Amino acid sequence: MKPLYSLAILILGLTSGGVQAQEHIPVATQKYEAGLSTLTVLDDRHDRGLEGLIWYPANAAEATSLDFESAVWVGSEVIRDADAAPGSFPLVVLSHGMFGNSRNQAWFAAEMARRGFVVAAVDHPGTSTWLRDPDQRRALWERPGDITRVIDFAVSPGALPVQVDPDQIFMAGHSLGGFTALALAGARYDAQRLERFCDTMPGELACGIFADWQIAQTPEDREQMQGDLADERIRAFAVFDLGGTQSFSDESLNKIDRPLIVFGAPIMNSGLTLDIESRALVMALPSGTFRYIEPATLSHFDFFNLCKPAGYEILAKELPGDEVVCEDGGSHRGGMHDLILDEVTAFFARSL
Repeated sequence: MKPLYSLAILILGLTSGGVQAQEHIPVATQKYEAGLSTLTVLDDRHDRGLEGLIWYPANAAEATSLDFESAVWVGSEVIRDADAAPGSFPLVVLSHGMFGNSRNQAWFAAEMARRGFVVAAVDHPGTSTWLRDPDQRRALWERPGDITRVIDFAVSPGALPVQVDPDQIFMAGHSLGGFTALALAGARYDAQRLERFCDTMPGELACGIFADWQIAQTPEDREQMQGDLADERIRAFAVFDLGGTQSFSDESLNKIDRPLIVFGAPIMNSGLTLDIESRALVMALPSGTFRYIEPATLSHFDFFNLCKPAGYEILAKELPGDEVVCEDGGSHRGGMHDLILDEVTAFFARSL
């Protein structure tokens, strides 16, 4: 499927001139099946258990099945608990958005596994679909820590059903997951900067959310949030229409020296404002470190799974207001997925 799109009103960083979709550069020399297993991070953090899923390259001959059944969402073909393909593979750690979960980008994870990557995703306690404890939500500094813990576990011998290369670690994050990715890349939370910004633009989404969640409201929390949360093992990042850019110091953004591919969504149906999020981010990053892509018809929810034909109507009836996540959620979204996958694969391949 070849999407029709108009790209990049802003061309900066690693690109020059008009942006076109990059030629697909496969990491693998062969196409794999996508294996799928549950993931439980085993470490000494009994106060913050991490559960999720892992997708990985498999050569198994067993029949595939859908990774989940839903009246709204289209699943991906996987082989559950398949034997992993031989060899050591790059690892991509996924971070979901606000009140999302480890299945939100299953389409991305399954296809990346077919292309030779291991993909791990967990449900972030406090900010996931089923784990909304306010104390864990307030401890937003734990989100980057979750990703670090996943990496620690994944590179431990025998921890996963597949072998990962500890020198080839990547990350992708959507929305609040993009915020998480930036913190791991070296961006530093700046409570005073966010306060000044929200004094002038109190209606912005991130201002309301961070205030409601009581982020960095005590000296102890502020110290934790403003600490160094970077993980130097991550070689490159994919940032999918992030939120919370204005909470990071310009100085720390300008010091990020690892490659980022940043997608901005100009169909602003999520409440995020592109000018103060993805566009502002790439203006603050040092030149030569990033690739920015802004397809004219990309929306915030195009990073979700495909929707079934009846998905929009089902959500409109059962969860009024949530149907927006399925707007243009069929073939158009499929085209956006093709673009995103090829761009991210090529971008990560250059760092291998």
